[in-house]
Amino acid sequence: MSVYDKLAQLGITLPPVATPAAAYVPFVRTGNLVFVSGHIAKKDGKAWVGQLGLTMTTDEGKAAARAIAIDLMGTLHAAVGDLNKVKRIVKLMSLVNSTATFTEQHLVTNGASELVGEVFGTQGAHARSAFGVAQIPMGACVEIELIAEVE
Repeated sequence: MSVYDKLAQLGITLPPVATPAAAYVPFVRTGNLVFVSGHIAKKDGKAWVGQLGLTMTTDEGKAAARAIAIDLMGTLHAAVGDLNKVKRIVKLMSLVNSTATFTEQHLVTNGASELVGEVFGTQGAHARSAFGVAQIPMGACVEIELIAEVE
């Protein structure tokens, strides 16, 4: 099954590339690697504001991470032109806006990891880091970046 068939089966439409909010580009391709800049969680077109352990639950954070994965795939599609050319999702790096006592960053990040795995199958199995941070731009609850290997 193609990546696009899987996305359609899941009812997912990829968004266009978002305009960067600062002095950077949405992605950089070097050789066979594509580095997708960090994407913040958005809800209703605006930053999904919140702090895990204070104003948000782990399940809400997981939903935010899943939404970011969709945005990341949209940017990756723009970078590559065809997601079926993705040989491997190499790594996700996740920043979770969380209190000092919140320790479920890894579970929040599963929202993105699980969707990437579902869409790309074995090529979606990736290395990952998940960090708790004091703040993310615009007060967003989660930010995730992605590295992919392509044909």
